[in-house]
Amino acid sequence: MDSVVSAPVANGDFAADAARFSAYWLDARQRLARLGAKPKRDSAAFDTAEAIKQAAREARFSFLRRHAGTLYDRLTANRSKFVRIEQLAYGAAEILPGLVPSHAEVAAEAELRQADKDGCEIDQGILFNQFLADPVCGLHLCHAMLLPREESTEALAKFLRDGKLDLGFARVERQGKAAVLRLANKRFLNPEDNSTQPATEIAADVCILDPESQVAVLRGEVVPEGKYAGRHIFNAGINLTHLYYGKIPFLWFLIRDLGFVNKMLRGLAKPEVLPDEVAGDSIEKLWIAAVETFAIGGGCQILLATDFNIAGRDAYMTLPARKEGIIPAMANLRLARFVGDRIARQAIMYERRIDCD
Repeated sequence: MDSVVSAPVANGDFAADAARFSAYWLDARQRLARLGAKPKRDSAAFDTAEAIKQAAREARFSFLRRHAGTLYDRLTANRSKFVRIEQLAYGAAEILPGLVPSHAEVAAEAELRQADKDGCEIDQGILFNQFLADPVCGLHLCHAMLLPREESTEALAKFLRDGKLDLGFARVERQGKAAVLRLANKRFLNPEDNSTQPATEIAADVCILDPESQVAVLRGEVVPEGKYAGRHIFNAGINLTHLYYGKIPFLWFLIRDLGFVNKMLRGLAKPEVLPDEVAGDSIEKLWIAAVETFAIGGGCQILLATDFNIAGRDAYMTLPARKEGIIPAMANLRLARFVGDRIARQAIMYERRIDCD
């Protein structure tokens, strides 16, 4: 049976530490693979696997506490380039094998149910924990995620030409002085998942950049069939079917809240100006959410970042994230500002339903 091997000690030299730690992590990966797939391990193999993973993760923290800034600078050419989260994660995997999983490793785990994963994406969490803990790197990364996506330039041109934009899972149309973004994952009651993310963020960029509109509106599309057929549904939160089957990658959460949600809250940044809330020069637009039927989980969280919310009398909001084993994004920090501590605790801890009427 494989056992835990002592990790190297970081001595401060990036190149030397990178070589030694990389060899250690790759060896740990091989020892883990020899234990077989997670669902088939006996209790002894399971305990050994968990010990190997924990030791490797502690080694990642040890390495990154010394070298996160240097690694970030290498990935961004000393912060002269803005690199998005998804590019940083896989760029780090190429520069320093073993630190974080490669595309292939993440894709392999994506084929497993959430309960059957070994959790290689936790290593991405450690990487961004240390990037964001560094004030210089963290602010630069936030700046990068507030810039319009590359695809948004072409999307905006199409919208300006046609007056509407269909991105599949998100649609934009102009109604008077409003650019209306419709969430359109209709098969699952308009939730958010890995398929909807790029379209939603590009659509938000287009709404903010549209020179012909004065406000942006977020609304759910009409659902064609099932219990709610013919009704607009604002947002059913994260796609629980995809979450159970392991189809929601870890990076999804970071990209969503540092991208789409943060852009609604703070506007789009410009490359040459820091996105400072007081002295910055961001491209902003007032956001109005039209809440119909329900705003569940992530849908409710979005309402804490928009400027105005208009709701149907029969609509309601819930925050069931705790039951799903995840933190409800920023709701645990923002909700109390609107409803007070007591109702916020009840909503987050006990799934209190908040009726909009």
